[in-house]
Amino acid sequence: MSLVSCLTHSASHRQSWLILLLSALLLEGIALYFQYAMGLEPCIMCIYQRNAVFGIALAALVGLIYPQNPLFKWTALAGWGVSAIWGLLIAIEHVDIQTAANPFFTTCEIVPNFPSWMPLHEWVPGIFAATGDCGDIDWSLLGMSMPQWMIVIFALYTAIWSIVLLFQFKKTAA
Repeated sequence: MSLVSCLTHSASHRQSWLILLLSALLLEGIALYFQYAMGLEPCIMCIYQRNAVFGIALAALVGLIYPQNPLFKWTALAGWGVSAIWGLLIAIEHVDIQTAANPFFTTCEIVPNFPSWMPLHEWVPGIFAATGDCGDIDWSLLGMSMPQWMIVIFALYTAIWSIVLLFQFKKTAA
């Protein structure tokens, strides 16, 4: 099977959606490890990025259900794209807060701005409550802070989504 054929049909196979789901669940597990094992308190921007990863996982679940059905496949692709791009934008904003020349002029919310009909921070505070400060850099790897790594991760999710989406419109050669 050629690479073009593989990319063209990837959104119609459960294995692709399973890999996407597992990658998102792995990231959520790592976030909870940082929070509970390492004692790093998530800020509101971290919580929003966590929600974007949950959005990718939810989209992957939709795609996993019945990937050959166009409604499921396109709903999953849309959810993946929206979540990846939203996460990327939030991560970029988070880095801007952390690297601001004057931290007194950069602020972030204290309480998550969830819809009133879905106050996740009240329902599951252990995952969705923000207890940290957006400007703090409590962890880094290879000179990059956590939100900088999230930019890389969300950019990869967005790039892969873009390629898969592009190839959905490509017809396979007979």
